[in-house]
Amino acid sequence: MSLASALNTTKATLSNTALQSGVVSTNISNASSADYNRRTAITTTNTTTGAITVKIERTEDAALLKQTLSATSDDAGKQAFLDGMNSLSVVLGGAEYSAAPSSYLAALQEAMQTYAASPGDVTLASAAINAASDVANSLNTSTQAVQQLRTDADREISTTIGTLNQLLSDFGKANSNVTMANASGGDPNSALDQREAILKQISEIVGVSTSVRANNDMVIYTSDGTTLFETNPRKVSFDASAGYDATTIGGSIYIDGVAVKTGSGSNTDAKGSLPALLQLRDEVYPNYQAQLDEIARTVMGAFAETDANGDPVAGLFTTSDASVVDFGTAEIVPGLAGLIKVSPDAVASPTKLRDGNIADENYNTDISSGYSDLLYKYAAALNAQVEFDPKAGISTNVSLLSFASDSVGFVEEYRSNATTAAESTSAMLNKSKEAYSNSTGVNLDEELIQMLDIEQSYKAAAKLMSTIDDLLKTLMEAAG
Repeated sequence: MSLASALNTTKATLSNTALQSGVVSTNISNASSADYNRRTAITTTNTTTGAITVKIERTEDAALLKQTLSATSDDAGKQAFLDGMNSLSVVLGGAEYSAAPSSYLAALQEAMQTYAASPGDVTLASAAINAASDVANSLNTSTQAVQQLRTDADREISTTIGTLNQLLSDFGKANSNVTMANASGGDPNSALDQREAILKQISEIVGVSTSVRANNDMVIYTSDGTTLFETNPRKVSFDASAGYDATTIGGSIYIDGVAVKTGSGSNTDAKGSLPALLQLRDEVYPNYQAQLDEIARTVMGAFAETDANGDPVAGLFTTSDASVVDFGTAEIVPGLAGLIKVSPDAVASPTKLRDGNIADENYNTDISSGYSDLLYKYAAALNAQVEFDPKAGISTNVSLLSFASDSVGFVEEYRSNATTAAESTSAMLNKSKEAYSNSTGVNLDEELIQMLDIEQSYKAAAKLMSTIDDLLKTLMEAAG
């Protein structure tokens, strides 16, 4: 090997080690970043200088990235749905269901039976009226709480869509940087890291799939095929509602003019948080509201009286807006649970409950203090089989007490299934992230070993350079 060839080789080696040590140092400094992919200095050889570094390559694994994005969407949907179900469980009063209408209905039946045993006791009459007020209050407060949950979900949807639109805008900038770097022969790696990090955040909001075009230009679709980004972000629109009641229909979410589908099922198939929030706002919460309304309608019927024509009229329970309710037909009256109240006449004269003349038609014609037939009838009515609107989503032909218990079961079944599903997707997400990190992330042990190898290469090149220097000095001295 000539001195000139040896000198060229040594210079190339020193240049390689400088670049390689820079790459390794960058890897080590970003080892803790989940959004950094390991870099590798790629070398080639030629006959003149030997090995030279030609590019810095970013480690990628398209299959594992796809799995990670899918797992992220699944888990985000499950977690958002579980949070919503936990909030609804709080409305019931927690594990003891202390605020559930079923608890107050059972207490009302007990109060009726106690009063029926001593119908002349005014104190027991007042206790029965108070128990009835507790039932009405529980339905009122549950309705308010459910509609507040819908309002909160609507606001969260609005906030999340604002975040999604910003992420799509940021993605567009990062994507442009990638394509420009690829087209000009520059280094796109930092822009690729940024683009991938944004894509992961988008996948938490809505399920995504991607395709890559020339110059690594990326296109994003939702999991059901709607274009989310292609050269430019597609518009994500939503009209928020200021507040909700039982009759309010929430606005839809549109991506590029296509409505986003809601999740479905007690363990939800929502991809991302948005479909899960839609499911809570438009399906789960309204279903529970419908059950509350059916409880209100049925309890009004259970304590109804008859007018002079023998037609049923509101007795112990009436409405705060004086609306007339057809409580005998198995059909949901939207918002009734928020309107039901105990008749002011019954509150003022508790013994009217015993006599059946809250609606001015006296059952106790003898005004006997021992009259208890009607009280026993009321208590039995809570266990009598009645028809419920199937749109409420649970039992259709059971007693009021059973229906109220089934309503609690509806919430708890959804919450239990959501908990199991969320635990499963959380574990899957952790495994997917770990697998992707193992494939593309930085391993400090490997980087430190590589740094030692680079150091040895540098020492060898430095020693060779020193030898060449000595030979050149000797040659110059010989040449005089």
